[in-house]
Amino acid sequence: MMGYVIEGLDPENYTALFELDDAELAQRGAVRMTVDTHPGFPCRVTLEDATPGETVLLLNHASRTDAGPYRTAHAIYVREGAAAAARYVNAVPPVFGPRVLSLRGFDAGGMMVSAMLAQPGAADAGLQQMFARPEIIEVDVHNASRGCFAGRARRWENVSRETL
Repeated sequence: MMGYVIEGLDPENYTALFELDDAELAQRGAVRMTVDTHPGFPCRVTLEDATPGETVLLLNHASRTDAGPYRTAHAIYVREGAAAAARYVNAVPPVFGPRVLSLRGFDAGGMMVSAMLAQPGAADAGLQQMFARPEIIEVDVHNASRGCFAGRARRWENVSRETL
């Protein structure tokens, strides 16, 4: 089995946004929402679906920031009160489970070298298949239907030991 790590986004990047009023959020291209269905509001910090009644922000997130052809930004949700980034080692987060996912494998130069769809419940098998290719060092996971960034899996040996 090929080892990998999936981590949520750093909550410190979003905490102060919850203190802004709706007009200030709109100036930043963000929207405050109250969760009304489950699943449906996948938090990119906790890697869980928010529950009805919770407050989330819908905002744009640049998931690939290199200057190459695969530079990508799309909408994400972040739930209020998300205090710590989730971390999954050799396991997929709950938010991946019920969704069809687009898996996009990248090499060290930021080039996409493989892509596939994973059906609900098949994300781990898809990640294992991607990481079986030695040139793939990370896999970006997106929700297939809406295209939103869902998370990034990194090959275990490419994870900084300081974060373990």
